[in-house]
Amino acid sequence: MKRIKLTIAYDGTNYCGWQIQPNGITIEEVINKALSKLTGEEILVIGASRTDSGVHAMGNVAVFDTETTIPPEKIAAALNQRLPDDIVITKSEEVPLDFHPRYCDCSKTYEYHIINTRIPVPTKRLTNYFVSYVLDVDKMRQASTYLVGEHDFVSFCNVRTDVENTVRTITALDILTNGNEITIRITGNGFLYNMVRIIVGTLIRVGRGFYEPEKVKEILEAKDRKAAGVTAPAHGLMLMEICYK
Repeated sequence: MKRIKLTIAYDGTNYCGWQIQPNGITIEEVINKALSKLTGEEILVIGASRTDSGVHAMGNVAVFDTETTIPPEKIAAALNQRLPDDIVITKSEEVPLDFHPRYCDCSKTYEYHIINTRIPVPTKRLTNYFVSYVLDVDKMRQASTYLVGEHDFVSFCNVRTDVENTVRTITALDILTNGNEITIRITGNGFLYNMVRIIVGTLIRVGRGFYEPEKVKEILEAKDRKAAGVTAPAHGLMLMEICYK
């Protein structure tokens, strides 16, 4: 028996998120079926991040146990032949049997993509959040500095979460621009349910002038979801990478 780690990229547009659920097709379900056909075993992968419906990824991670004789590094290519075009295994490798993608010490990096134009750009509609109002990026950057470090992020967490500990550490938060495109890049040791999207929604409120940058500090201290901005749409979010220490 050996444990194989997969690095996975996907366009989440046509899926109900990562985790198997009864109301629609998911990334995990598709990969399980393809792996089971490839190996002749009943395979159930364990994913590192349960991305929501419509969220994309360049570097999600999953593992599975197998007795297949296929060399670990060749599983990616063999599996890609059995997967739809919007799911791609970018790497496959053997890891120790006790490696668990959710419980090993790691950092995650997400990007949220915004297209800030007066008129929608149809070619970017599936991966960018269209914002027609002019955003003050400098103020958004000022506001973002209050979020870096270890904080209780309960104000930036969906109220439906059942997590007891809402303290997380953001190690980097950068807001990058390329013409009319704005990328909010966030790295941390873990994220609460909808945390990145609520942060983005709040920063957009700052960019539009509804909040001053200092308001973000007040929102953190309030420890109240109602104090923060709205949850930004899922389709602008992308899980870029998961780095294990």
